[in-house]
Amino acid sequence: MIVDLPNTTTSQISKRLVQLREEGGAVALGRVLTLIISTKIDHEEDAIEAANEASREHPMRVIVISTAGSVADDEDTCLDAQIRVGGDAGASEVIVLKAYGDMADDEEGLVTGLLLPDAPVVAWWPAEAPAVVSESPLGRIAQRRITDAAAQPDPHAYLRGLASSYAPGDTDFSWTRLTLWRAQLAAVLDQPPFESISAAEVHGAEVSPSTTLLAAWLQLQLQLPVIHEVTPPVTGSSGIHGVKLERASGAIELERTQASIVTLVQPGQPTHDISLPRRSMRDCLAEELRRLDPDDLFGEVITQGLDGFNPVVTVSDEAAA
Repeated sequence: MIVDLPNTTTSQISKRLVQLREEGGAVALGRVLTLIISTKIDHEEDAIEAANEASREHPMRVIVISTAGSVADDEDTCLDAQIRVGGDAGASEVIVLKAYGDMADDEEGLVTGLLLPDAPVVAWWPAEAPAVVSESPLGRIAQRRITDAAAQPDPHAYLRGLASSYAPGDTDFSWTRLTLWRAQLAAVLDQPPFESISAAEVHGAEVSPSTTLLAAWLQLQLQLPVIHEVTPPVTGSSGIHGVKLERASGAIELERTQASIVTLVQPGQPTHDISLPRRSMRDCLAEELRRLDPDDLFGEVITQGLDGFNPVVTVSDEAAA
């Protein structure tokens, strides 16, 4: 069910939610958190779809704040809203707020009356995010703050800014996309021979913040310099392309050979093809919503690993061409 409320107020939205609850049953019971999505007008649907899918694992209230990004001098100040419940909202209830004029400057005021009582608040910027998310209007009321460096105009500059302004509760999809890579590398190193790593290389696309974070994580964990090589995109993937770890017995190589496949090569072992697809927005969001406490490891990597990360950056001949 979709209910449109043009030129409305947050008070009228709250009353309509109560009416829908009375008419259709206790649709708001069992919600474990409030997810606030900040985006631009006409760019909401991908984020809403991801939230709806993630809500089947994490029932929640989703509040979407859409603004034009810049306020025109002749733009009327008003608030258009839409409430989605039932089949149009997954296992959540979705409130879409399109704010125009001066009203777009009061994001905190728009959502305060719509938050679930006594439930954690998570703020998510699927596209361009504030420079310091923890000090933004939505960031101040959220326990977790999710951004995506890959969606910023300059991903690496945004990572550096996040490193300098990090506050517990901040996280980024560029880190979430590393979960499967980190798990695979940890599984390989858990097998004999248990030898120390003498050298490490990470290679990926030039604009991939995930590649930078993976190299910083390895450097922090291994306590040795990591070579960061820029390589041309693998078909269907512009992120991490591979990792090479040197040991006394030989090199361990994990290379992306197809869009969703990586090949594992180890000394004295058969070559394995492993499914390692690029994670979707829904997968990343669902993982981040599984924890509402600060991600301490991400905090260490972004503040210590990245801060002390001085890689030897090289460009492959193919990439240079």
